[in-house]
Amino acid sequence: MVKVLFVCLGNICRSPTADGVFRKLLVDQDLTDRIEVDSCGTGDWHIGKAPDQRAQAAASERGYDLSVLRARTVHIGDFEQFDFILAMDESNLKDLQDMVPLHLHGKTRLFLEYAPSSGLTAVPDPYYDGADGFEHVLDLVEEACDGLLEDIKQNTLK
Repeated sequence: MVKVLFVCLGNICRSPTADGVFRKLLVDQDLTDRIEVDSCGTGDWHIGKAPDQRAQAAASERGYDLSVLRARTVHIGDFEQFDFILAMDESNLKDLQDMVPLHLHGKTRLFLEYAPSSGLTAVPDPYYDGADGFEHVLDLVEEACDGLLEDIKQNTLK
């Protein structure tokens, strides 16, 4: 089983969006028995809360259901459990790299490495933006999820 963890700051906008998009890809491609997905945040402000209503609404418009997800924070066991630990921006990546045991450093990376045509390194935080910010996040997340799944299928699933 390949395990993927998406990480943002509060786990109510970007990482649950990536979680929901990737879950749907796995269902659509009948890969739920081979790839597991979760999301979390580096901050603890929203533990136990559902994703932001604006994120849920934007995702729902594209056929993704985020309503079952609940925010949690990253914990040290995640570094052992997950194969891919994907940060939404450089700040989240730094927070992860400050926590990760040295022998597991290779598991953490920026999520948008899987969307090179975006020309971006970070998924912008839409929390203080309007609806357009959540749409932009979805565009980036969809592209990166496609790239991630292709990479996993080519290089990890055998």
